Amino acid sequence: MKKVILTFEIYPFQIDFSGHVSNIVYVQWMEITRLKLLEEAGSSVQDMAARLGVIPVLTDTQIHYRKALYFGDRVRAEAWVSELRPASAWVEYRFYNGANELAASGRQKGVYLYRDTLRPYRLTAEERARLELYLQPEKGDSLVQSEADMRREAAPGRPPSSDP
Repeated sequence: MKKVILTFEIYPFQIDFSGHVSNIVYVQWMEITRLKLLEEAGSSVQDMAARLGVIPVLTDTQIHYRKALYFGDRVRAEAWVSELRPASAWVEYRFYNGANELAASGRQKGVYLYRDTLRPYRLTAEERARLELYLQPEKGDSLVQSEADMRREAAPGRPPSSDP
């Protein structure tokens, strides 16, 4: 299974009022990494839009923040496909700090649509085969917290989990 691995530097404009990387920056890194994955798989967004009139549209983004990142840190981003359906896919992300500690995990669901009609586009066998090179199904232990886990941790009188 292949992964896309990118490195990002952190700049002062990415720091929020709390002194660490703003939450929205992770979504930007996810976008950059997802576009690179599609490009490496031979299905760049620009090519699919120009050639087929097809666009990938995000329908879900989930992020679980684990460790803060700061100005001066270098971030390693990893992405792969965890689920591939006829007209959609889930992409998983992991972000590591310079000490190789998991800083955040996330996932996004994208659906392929015809730009003019917004009807689903089914991947061809060739497109699917290229994306399958990046496919590693999650085994139910995704690093993104489930809604039930978050509700349990938010219960009154219960201390936050220290699980990584």
